[in-house]
Amino acid sequence: MSDIRILHQRALTVTQSLVDQIDPAQLDLPTPCAAWTLGQLLAHMTGQNHGFAAAARGESEDLAIWDDRPVGEDPAGIFAASADDLVAAFAEEGALQRTLWLPEIHPRFRFPAVQALGFQFIDTVVHAWDVAAAIGAPVAFDQELLDAALPIAESVPDGENRLAAGSAFQPGRVDGAADGDGDGDGCGPTLDRILSLLGRSPKWRG
Repeated sequence: MSDIRILHQRALTVTQSLVDQIDPAQLDLPTPCAAWTLGQLLAHMTGQNHGFAAAARGESEDLAIWDDRPVGEDPAGIFAASADDLVAAFAEEGALQRTLWLPEIHPRFRFPAVQALGFQFIDTVVHAWDVAAAIGAPVAFDQELLDAALPIAESVPDGENRLAAGSAFQPGRVDGAADGDGDGDGCGPTLDRILSLLGRSPKWRG
């Protein structure tokens, strides 16, 4: 598999191309994340980018680094700055040899950096689709990227933990798109499978 950092950067590039299309007037649109408007989703994504960046640099105490970051009137610029921060943090020498503090996953256990970046990678893929679905835009991930994301999605535990408040993903779905027929959002069976595993309906429309 390609360096996870390369795949992650490609996922961020696709995500940025979608965020670039957003007009601030659209921030109240609903998203596949039922509890969040588009603006709230972007605030979450931006906060996560900065949180993972700080963790990659060694932060291990300040919970506030994970706070949502509202995007105001400049969704594209604010998200781009967070994505740049994240890419730069994982590009630092020795970054992939560290263990990272991810308090939203476990308050004490530290995760190998490659595994942590895998978490962020799958989150980026799914949230890019969330943004695309919210604004009615196509999303185009290359097949190598999706093939790398699928086993990560398959490894995410699916149980009562997904029903807890603030859970990143809802319980996995079993519907037509989950069978790999690729008729969900027009992006093909692999993305449809990823979305279904992580509780999204590929056929969701705002």
